[in-house]
Amino acid sequence: MKKKYVFPCKKPLLSLFIISLLISCVQREEWNSSTLLYFDTLCEIKLRCRQEKFNSILEEINTLFFRIEELFSPDSSISETRELIELYEIAKKVYYDSDGAFDISIAPLSLLWGFHNPPCRVPKHDEIMRILKSVGLDKVKIKGSELSISPGMSFDWGGIAKGFGVDLASKLCREKQILHGFINAGGDLFCWGNNPQGQLWRIGIKHPREEGFLGVLSLTETGAATTGDYQRYFIKDDIRYHHVLDPKTGYPAKGKQSVTVIGPETVFCDALSTAIFVSETPEKIMQKYSEYSAVIVDSDGQLSFFGKKINF
Repeated sequence: MKKKYVFPCKKPLLSLFIISLLISCVQREEWNSSTLLYFDTLCEIKLRCRQEKFNSILEEINTLFFRIEELFSPDSSISETRELIELYEIAKKVYYDSDGAFDISIAPLSLLWGFHNPPCRVPKHDEIMRILKSVGLDKVKIKGSELSISPGMSFDWGGIAKGFGVDLASKLCREKQILHGFINAGGDLFCWGNNPQGQLWRIGIKHPREEGFLGVLSLTETGAATTGDYQRYFIKDDIRYHHVLDPKTGYPAKGKQSVTVIGPETVFCDALSTAIFVSETPEKIMQKYSEYSAVIVDSDGQLSFFGKKINF
């Protein structure tokens, strides 16, 4: 009679090893954060991932933000690139959708008022009228992959470039399988997944005249941006002159203290918040952007809401 040997089953041990390894990997994921200085503002990065992965991605975001800042700075000498043409096309779309309320060709006006080259001042009316002749994206032509602008024209990308950079950075993170994160460049932000408490991200809307917040938004998989008359301004003869200039009049836009726009892409939130701040008919703009919402604080401090319903 042949002797039978019973070999011990190794599958349970192998399974336990795999489970242990998986648990170990999950445990190594934690919240990491860092602050970068780009676009003349502090950029906050919060990502849930392994420390080594965070360090690697942070280096890529640094490179990305540096390129965007360099490409869209007022004194940039870089010729047309894919990113520049892409962002110009977005700017042009919002320009026409807002009947010219958002206009990146407003740069000469900003310079005239001193918002990009302090000290600020109130220009003479005839100076403003002269500069207005060089303002308007309808004057810009695209020849192949090059932009053709008239003499005296220049672009101010300040109302759109930050949102563009935030979108690119958040896309980079999600492509690398980071499931929870938050990127905020001076109020232009994108958040996805859950916050460190395992809940929706809570984003405060700053009160334009007092300390604290007007309210708090509960968001995820969403971008947001705010334009306010408190961000850059000066007061002369008891009048507040702010940096959000109306491309039609050449003077600071009237009727609002702040506008916050929430939606799928931060770049559009960025541009739309400026467009709505300037426009006298924000409802017409929002009708063209059904996936976006706007929270408006008028000059009397009253709140109004347009677009898609939000948790506020």
